Parts: sequence; structure tokens; C-alpha cells
Amino acid sequence: MSIKNKILQIFLNVVPVILMVGLIPVFENDYALLWAYAAIIVIAFGIRHEKKDCLFFVFGLLVMAISEYFFISTGVETFERKSLLGLMPVWLPVLWAYAFVAMRRAIVILDK
Repeated sequence: MSIKNKILQIFLNVVPVILMVGLIPVFENDYALLWAYAAIIVIAFGIRHEKKDCLFFVFGLLVMAISEYFFISTGVETFERKSLLGLMPVWLPVLWAYAFVAMRRAIVILDK
């Protein structure tokens, strides 16, 4: 696979993450944003789904929710939007979870 093709493939896998980040200022309601994220992820997985995507998604969801909790509890991070347990935005671990999937896919593409 050529370097240009690899860059294109990686970019296409990152597009959902870029879209999700771009939607943050558009949605004031965290739960509406969460539903928008769910729709984007379902569409992205419908277009392309690899064998371990769900495993990486769940792993990213759990690890990042716990990591963000520790960052917040130590004062390293603060959020104005605190819809998840009064600590962080409910959509944040979902964004990170899909980012885990995109990173895994990028690594696989680079290893080809």
C-alpha cells in the first residue's frame, strides 16, 4: 500500500472523530450530543467494521471514563458540562472510545 493510500485510509478513519469534536459547540444538550455521537458511530461501523472494533470501543469507553474521573478528581481537568455523575460530559468517554478505534485502525494501516 502506498504512503498516499495509507494517509487517505487513516484520514477516512479519523473523519468521524473530527465530526464529533466539531459538534461539541453545536449541541448545548449533552444527551442530544450523545445521541448524535451514537448515530455517527453506528454509521461509521456500518460503513466499515473490523473484527476487534467493538472490543477496542468498549475498552476505550471504560478506560477513558476511569482515566477522566482520576484527572478530574486530582484537579488536572475541569468541565463546565457535568452530565455524567456530576463530573464530566456524558459524551466524553464515547468520543474517546471511538478515538481508540480510529487509533487502532491507523496502527493496522501503518503496519501494512
